[in-house]
Amino acid sequence: MPLSLASLESAAARPLRKSLTLNEARTAGAQTAFLCHSHLDRARLIGLLNLISDEGWKVYVDWADEDMPETPTYETAARIQGKIRDLNYFLFLATPNSMSSRWCPWEIGFADGVKRNEQIIVIPTTDHSGRSHGSEYLQLYRHVDVAREGGLGVWKANQTGGVRLHSL
Repeated sequence: MPLSLASLESAAARPLRKSLTLNEARTAGAQTAFLCHSHLDRARLIGLLNLISDEGWKVYVDWADEDMPETPTYETAARIQGKIRDLNYFLFLATPNSMSSRWCPWEIGFADGVKRNEQIIVIPTTDHSGRSHGSEYLQLYRHVDVAREGGLGVWKANQTGGVRLHSL
């Protein structure tokens, strides 16, 4: 079952856990990921970061990068491409905002060209009416759902069973 936008907003009410830096995470053997999202979903994103950090992952978010230019430039694109290449996984938070973004489709298109298919994971969401968010092309990739025993699970496209996110 996709994550509900309400559950992300609820998880955002928790304090954001202090986590390792990307270099510390690599040294500790933790999974790292680039998180593609719309900046309009910042509150939901904080909830997702809480849920993912519960699974032991360290996630890169561009607006938290002090070296990222404030206004998008060629340097912005080059830095984003470098992070997508360097981190273990590419995560795509599928919300109404990310689906209408100009940057998000560009980022997943770039990731598709430099990552193996199993390194790209979509996080589909549903709104209060139960409507799912994510285009058909996003169904090509593995996706995150709530695991039966709690926490987050990762399923292959068109399958209903998978592994816990912390097991990847």
